Amino acid sequence: MPALKKTETIGEVVWLGLVPDRDAALTSVAVQDAQLTYAGIPGEAHGGLTRPSCSRVISQHPRGTQIRNVRQLCVMSAEELALIAADCGLDDLDPAYAGASLVVRGIPDFTHLPPSSRLQFPDGSVIVVDMENQPCHLPAKAINADHPGAGDRFKAAAKGRRGVTAWVEREGFVRVGDAVTLHVPGQRSWQP
Repeated sequence: MPALKKTETIGEVVWLGLVPDRDAALTSVAVQDAQLTYAGIPGEAHGGLTRPSCSRVISQHPRGTQIRNVRQLCVMSAEELALIAADCGLDDLDPAYAGASLVVRGIPDFTHLPPSSRLQFPDGSVIVVDMENQPCHLPAKAINADHPGAGDRFKAAAKGRRGVTAWVEREGFVRVGDAVTLHVPGQRSWQP
């Protein structure tokens, strides 16, 4: 019996990007297509099979410990980006400011997809949702450079809307305009 259930929810890839140099800036560069490898998108600063641990996993690992990279991609929702933009006082918000890798449209409550959900593209390639991507202050500088003051509102506006982090399970290609099919784990919600 399959552990993952294919849903009838089919979204669309509306934007792709990559962060070429995370030390210089979190800002993504838009692209029309991207290769998905087991290490992420080639040339993406968040790529790699492993990464040094950061504050997000400090309860499990001392900072800088080499761990599996389940944060290869930052995937956001077009609908949630529109809500973030409105709360920042903007008509729209370029996903590049947030360091997005992919933006999809048509998958409701995207940021709260269950961990281990799969997003499958037409060629069969698959990315796996790790978890909700918590908002941070890093996009503020780039947003403020073009929209003074709006970036200061980003972190609060992005709470619960920042999208998810993900990693590549099956290699392939993704293109702007591709359909993306949601598969979710067949399990009940955890009850503490």
